[in-house]
Amino acid sequence: MSTRFLDCGDTAFSVEFGSTIDPEINARVMALHDAIAAEREAGRPGSPLSGVVETVPSMRALLVFYDPLATTRAALQPAIEALLSGGKAAKVEPRRLTLPCCYDDAEFAPDLADVSQRTGVSTEEVIKLHLASEFRVYMVGFMPGLPYLVGLAKPLHLPRRASPRVRVPARSVAIATEMSVVYPFESPGGWHLIGRTPVSMFDTRRGTEATTLAPGDVVRFRRISRAEYDALSAEAERAPFDIARFVEGTS
Repeated sequence: MSTRFLDCGDTAFSVEFGSTIDPEINARVMALHDAIAAEREAGRPGSPLSGVVETVPSMRALLVFYDPLATTRAALQPAIEALLSGGKAAKVEPRRLTLPCCYDDAEFAPDLADVSQRTGVSTEEVIKLHLASEFRVYMVGFMPGLPYLVGLAKPLHLPRRASPRVRVPARSVAIATEMSVVYPFESPGGWHLIGRTPVSMFDTRRGTEATTLAPGDVVRFRRISRAEYDALSAEAERAPFDIARFVEGTS
């Protein structure tokens, strides 16, 4: 599918790369997102991209917000097309994170037995398959900080629950279709709950870095015990986690 530009009101437009959830399509979305950010940071005089306010990645498209007093879609579209045709919207090395997750408490994993029964693998194998999955954050949405993680091992692919829960606890780790999510807050939800992380996905105590994960991040999970979960949760209550501690190659 060729790239399409679609108006979204009078201060935004969408750059669409396809119509499916696909790693190549999402990689193109993220590459353009990063290329526009790099051009804006360069601050070249007279660049139409200086009028861009924000870009928001989704599964298959990039939403471009702009200041109508500074630029127009007519000026921005050729500049973005030049980034695409000139190869500047190239794939960048993602940030890699490993998040702790407790699967060993019935309170945290109320759907683990059901997932096991429906997929035909043991509960221990469900956990191992989730731990073995390498996820990429395709987008953040639905509520502040909620990451849509694509890359779940195929044996665990299931549709969402027939009856959604009215309340899903914050930091619950859940799966559905080819994805996993982590709920930032208590909310309704129809995904299968298989664990919980002590790491909040959205913490305003971190100021402008309130959101833990960003589109393009690569995420894996690390198994922890209930005792480790409780200790980390107590630590998080005292002060927000420095996300760098979960990023590969940092300390």
